[in-house]
Amino acid sequence: MSLTLYDKLWDEHLIKTDDSNESLIYIDRHYLHEVTSPQAFEGLRHKNLKPWRLDANVATPDHNVPTTRGKTFYAESISDEIAKIQVVELDKNCNDFGIRQFDITSKKQGIVHVMGPELGYTLPGMTIVCGDSHTSTHGAFGCLAMGIGTSEVEHVLATQCLKISKLKNMQVQFNGELQRGVTSKDIVLHLIKLIGTAGGTGHAIEFSGSYISSASMESRMTICNMAIEAGAKVGLIGVDSITLDYVKKHSNLSNAMHSKANEYWLTLRSDDGANFDKKIIIDVSQIKPQVTWGTSPEMTIDFDADIPSAKDISEENQENMSLAKAYMGLE
Repeated sequence: MSLTLYDKLWDEHLIKTDDSNESLIYIDRHYLHEVTSPQAFEGLRHKNLKPWRLDANVATPDHNVPTTRGKTFYAESISDEIAKIQVVELDKNCNDFGIRQFDITSKKQGIVHVMGPELGYTLPGMTIVCGDSHTSTHGAFGCLAMGIGTSEVEHVLATQCLKISKLKNMQVQFNGELQRGVTSKDIVLHLIKLIGTAGGTGHAIEFSGSYISSASMESRMTICNMAIEAGAKVGLIGVDSITLDYVKKHSNLSNAMHSKANEYWLTLRSDDGANFDKKIIIDVSQIKPQVTWGTSPEMTIDFDADIPSAKDISEENQENMSLAKAYMGLE
């Protein structure tokens, strides 16, 4: 039976599905930050629970961290009171529960979805969650990665499992070569312009095609990052030599372990003939640089195009367009 990449990852991590089609899946990596974790840790304290698997958790403050640093820089030196409380609480919680953290003083601290891959904590075939919607970024490595809520953060800490319903499969093929000045962000904005911010709802989007095959890992991460803006919970890309080269460069695995893992990792691609519920094919050579003019990613136009007028869009979307123009100060 031919399977999609999403189906393979799902099957390998599925624990149980009940009569209502809700499932439990095992989580390999859990990233934490200062905004969605405080209540989760407090929940563990109230229930007298400890994290089920400490080495699966990696934390860093990245949402409320100042971009400027003085001579002395530590959590208590943050001027914004709410931001300071959240960062200090993350320090305390990680210390109390023994969770690995790259704190605000660490040279390895950074945006969690960049830090994870660069430090080798994101590896192909993993299930990955974080209390942040753009966790789909890690799908670029052939991972099943998704954002979760604070109550789910607590559940994953306590059980290393997640309750979820299986998604449908959607394939987006990006074929061709980019025009000069066009980037991966442009092509994914173009996609959202076509299908809207609800176009991927209920689906895991797998990105493929000749452009993807030659794209850097950073470009792939950008595309998977934006899957959530298209309404999808998951965005992912099959593993190839570009993936393996990046992982070898950034992970702490030995050459022997890499060689052993590579054989499995290269199976993390959709099989020929795998069934997708939706398919979209886009010629990226026809895409110009994109710009968003309004308050939603689907309000996107070519950089040299006029902002739409009421006559250019459906009647049901005219109110949203008027509100967006008013907010942006456009006529």
